[in-house]
Amino acid sequence: MRAAPLRPHPDRLLPIDPGVRGLARRLYEEVAAAPILSPHGHVDAALLADDRPFPDPATLLITPDHYVLRLLHAVGVPLDALGRGPSPADPEEVWRAFCTHWDVFLGTPVRFWFETSLSEVFGVTEQPCAENADELYAHIDAQLQADAFRPRALFDRFRIEVLATTDDPAEDLEAHARLREDPTFRGRVLPTFRADRYMDPSVDGWASSLAALSEAAGVDAGSYAGLREALRRRREAFRAAGGTATDTGVVDAGSEPLNDADAERIHAAGLRGEVGAADAAAYRRNLLYRLAEMSAEDGLVMQLHPGVIRNHHRPTRERYGPDSGHDLPSVASFTGPLTPILRDFGVHETFRLVLFTVDETAFSREIGPLAGFYPSVYAGAPWWFLDTPDAITRFRRAVTDSAGFVKTSGFIDDTRAFCSIPARHDMSRRLDAGYLASLVAEHRLDEEHAFALARRLVDEIPRATFRL
Repeated sequence: MRAAPLRPHPDRLLPIDPGVRGLARRLYEEVAAAPILSPHGHVDAALLADDRPFPDPATLLITPDHYVLRLLHAVGVPLDALGRGPSPADPEEVWRAFCTHWDVFLGTPVRFWFETSLSEVFGVTEQPCAENADELYAHIDAQLQADAFRPRALFDRFRIEVLATTDDPAEDLEAHARLREDPTFRGRVLPTFRADRYMDPSVDGWASSLAALSEAAGVDAGSYAGLREALRRRREAFRAAGGTATDTGVVDAGSEPLNDADAERIHAAGLRGEVGAADAAAYRRNLLYRLAEMSAEDGLVMQLHPGVIRNHHRPTRERYGPDSGHDLPSVASFTGPLTPILRDFGVHETFRLVLFTVDETAFSREIGPLAGFYPSVYAGAPWWFLDTPDAITRFRRAVTDSAGFVKTSGFIDDTRAFCSIPARHDMSRRLDAGYLASLVAEHRLDEEHAFALARRLVDEIPRATFRL
């Protein structure tokens, strides 16, 4: 018995009403082939700098994608069987596990991304299943050996114009330099400064992280003053490498500054391994304020996403490491916790703050109203747990009332899964086309402005928000 055909519908995600769908289809067609601007993601720059063939279908599509890992793990597939264990896994067995559990992804955005990628990138015509797993593996694996499926060729095929990576301040950005200096590479791959490792002096390895930062920056980060200077120097190096933004993920958005004496005291206690929970939280919140202060000075766009519980299951963290599917959302708050930052920098002409959340109740309650007043604040698109068709539509309805369209970030794919980038952006373009068409149908927007907004949402708005 053959597997079911894989034929993504040309009108997928467009409105049900035929009249509205016709306009949505035209709006989508206006932007479907537009270049991709990806200002927030996690693809490694070395992937493109080295331009080596992808090793196999499982290593490319399954093992690095925590969306896939968590859903398979939720139905009992061990992470060892998905290539995340301490011992190597047979990639063909990893692929078989994925295909056997294809039905797990029914109705999820993962299914949408995979159907689009498998069909449009690899020419797959059957839905994965246990019976055709080996055949599909062989089909994709053979393609990955061809030059047309190397990372740079796919980068061009996907029409990616800008791709931002996520990078620790201590990284040397060597791969970015190679891409920037290579005349045969026509895209822009920009580093994004992420200093999370240095913000909490109570975490294991904090002192060794400071040592690595000291070496990279050429200044001793063993004091609080030294840490601030090291971060400033590395921010300048990121700017010189083309970076336009920072990214910060913290437990909460508290941002009350400390005086230098208190910060130095807590810093020293952290180096001795004697810092308490209250002092560690105060230090982290102070450093968030100082990072905002630096953004007001150097113009790097500050991205902030609090409210994520990292590594919720400690045994999984200890065996498989981070990004293995067990980071979970928590309640987020912005308006009160960000008062110190917005009091001092909210109307600063250089400062720019893009707010993301995994708590969608914050869109209409806090993020939209903040973006609707402060010139510096932008509403970040739904990401991670909320990058679903329904949640993206709810985001538009929640934020547009307060902030309109121009105070949003543009779509954020936030992915390590390189081949899913065009599918994710395609999803967003279809949903925005449907939302704009519904506004026209309700006589809240005319067609001329709807088409103009469709174009701006994929180009002008992300380009301006992230200073691209």
